[in-house]
Amino acid sequence: QVQLVESGGGLVQAGGSLRLSCAASGRTFSSNAMGWFRQAPGKEREFVASISARGRDTIYADSVKGRFTISRDNAKNTLYLQMNSLKPEDTAVYYCAATFTRTVVAGRDEYNWWGQGTQVTVSS
Repeated sequence: QVQLVESGGGLVQAGGSLRLSCAASGRTFSSNAMGWFRQAPGKEREFVASISARGRDTIYADSVKGRFTISRDNAKNTLYLQMNSLKPEDTAVYYCAATFTRTVVAGRDEYNWWGQGTQVTVSS
C-alpha cells in the first residue's frame, strides 16, 4: 500500500528543463517498480518511463528517450522525472504510479496505485 503525491509541474519554455517529484508514503516503496505517465487533452494516457524497485533498470518511451531521466531515492521514498529539452508536445498532466511487481513495465493497466497528477505546460 502506497500513497503518491506529484509535484514540480509548471510552465516552461521550449528547450527548458523541469524536474518532477513523486513522494510516496509507505515502507514498501522500495519493493515496487514505479512509472511516469502523461495525458494530454483529447489523448489517452501514455507511458513515459519506468524504473525497477532498486533503480537498476529503466525503460523509456521513444518520444522521450534521451531527453527524460527517471530516478528514485528509496531512502527518501521519492521518485523523480528529470525533463530536459522540453517540447510543446510534452505538455500534459503527468502522473506517477506504482506496480505490485519489482520489474519495469510500460502498460498502464499494470499499475495499481496512482497519484493525482501535476500539470506540465511547455510554451513554444
